[in-house]
Amino acid sequence: MDAEIQNRVDWKRVLLYCGIAFGLSYTIALVIVFTGGLVDSPMLAPGISLALVLMVAYMLTPAIAHVLTRASTREGWHALYLRPRLKQGWGFWLLAWFGTPLLVGVGMLAYFVLFPKYYDPELGILQEMLASSGMGAGDLPVPVAVLLALQTLQAVLISPLLNAIPVLGEEFGWRAYLQPRLMPLGPRKAMVLTGVVWGLWHAPIIAMGYNYGNFDMHYWGAPWSGIVMMTLATVWLGIFFGWLVERAGSVWPAVIGHGSLNGIAGVALFMVAGTPLLLLGPSAVGLVGGSGFILAAAVILLLPRSFRHDTIPLQMSEIAEEAPVLE
Repeated sequence: MDAEIQNRVDWKRVLLYCGIAFGLSYTIALVIVFTGGLVDSPMLAPGISLALVLMVAYMLTPAIAHVLTRASTREGWHALYLRPRLKQGWGFWLLAWFGTPLLVGVGMLAYFVLFPKYYDPELGILQEMLASSGMGAGDLPVPVAVLLALQTLQAVLISPLLNAIPVLGEEFGWRAYLQPRLMPLGPRKAMVLTGVVWGLWHAPIIAMGYNYGNFDMHYWGAPWSGIVMMTLATVWLGIFFGWLVERAGSVWPAVIGHGSLNGIAGVALFMVAGTPLLLLGPSAVGLVGGSGFILAAAVILLLPRSFRHDTIPLQMSEIAEEAPVLE
């Protein structure tokens, strides 16, 4: 921000930021499309396709847009939200780390209760994966269900660390730049609008079959239904992650929560039988699978004084005071 701090949304900066973020990411998406898509992309090394490398670059575009917007508008480098602020926000770090998998579990449970025909207690998908690697269920020292539980626990503990860098590429953009710039609208509107932008940013990847189509378009209403559902999902996820950032005064709880989500999001798919409509679940970006986050978002939005800055409009000077120059 300039020395003259605005008490209203600077829409020119917001639009510039979104233009850079979308321009970079959509260009990368076109390269993926014209080089074989997500399925037929050329292999650069064993287990590493061009599409995988480009997807990592795609995730970094919001952070790149953050840096380029600050540089081009000469708004300075204060209020980056990169300071950990553990003394102030350690509880929100823990909530992100362990609350995220809990909310994923709530949605997963709700999905399989409502659609029990899609639950496979034998974990056939996991058994097939083990068989393809030359290991049968009888070769395991523990039952398959225990193996999945141990893998899930491992993912809960370490996935926030393993996923930190690519996830920071998103969170340093959405929660550390766009959301604060929209805060003069009020925290609730700012987080909802940030979530909508975040969802539309996913649109090209969803249109390629990611998340809802298993890399094809053989699901109801594809690809538009997937784009709409992802946008709804990023709203409820964005409210939760955005609230963590606003309360902790740091982007790192959102990085932890997002990293945790990415690490355990696929656990439910090991329990699936048949071909469920992924628009509903069981993952957290489905309408039923996301019910844990929907409930959390509703509580955050409806509970009085959920936010430290629970006033409309929010003074941008209050945001600037949250962090010193050159964090």
